[in-house]
Amino acid sequence: MQTQSSRKNQIHPNITILPPTPDLNAENTLPTHYIKSPFHLPQCPTKHFLFLEHQTISAIFLSFSQELALSQEILEDSRTKGVVTALYDALSRRDAEVIQQILAPDLEWWFHGPPSHQYLMRLLTGEQESDGFRFVPHSIAAFGPTVLAEGFDQSRSIAWVHAWTVADGIITQVREYFNTSLTVTRIAELHCPSVWVSSLPDRVGKSVPGLVLAI
Repeated sequence: MQTQSSRKNQIHPNITILPPTPDLNAENTLPTHYIKSPFHLPQCPTKHFLFLEHQTISAIFLSFSQELALSQEILEDSRTKGVVTALYDALSRRDAEVIQQILAPDLEWWFHGPPSHQYLMRLLTGEQESDGFRFVPHSIAAFGPTVLAEGFDQSRSIAWVHAWTVADGIITQVREYFNTSLTVTRIAELHCPSVWVSSLPDRVGKSVPGLVLAI
């Protein structure tokens, strides 16, 4: 005959039911059996579930924050690109009023190329004739406040690139590159990967210098 101290639980042979231990500090309290098991039971399952719930909430919040940041970046790119597109439309119409509204009064201008190719400067100052050089962009790409546009004049075999800086809906800076192979990189990145490369200099028909612009 087995005593209570050695009696095995019939559900699982590895669980032993120990004798009840009365609570000496409580009155009229029935003794409780204690279970001794070789398996590890979590000390506080509530904390475990709360930890998992916290991890889930953190992951959801991180994903939402990343999506929100991406949406804001896309929205900013769309706005700055729209400003530059409006400028080229105004340039094609020779609309001086709209051009003055888009360009800052103290526009910062950088130029790389032959002095004879300073068509934009002559256009903005009114020196260029009506049948002069026309800027028709083949592509426009925005990277935050920096907007890149490039085009090609077939009759003159001239490839050009404009790097515009937009702040609060106004263009504050322009960098011009003529017959130049331009590569644009991001300063903030560890390895400074290129985010944009001009694609039209090959049409010039001759070797052109290469430059790197960090934004």
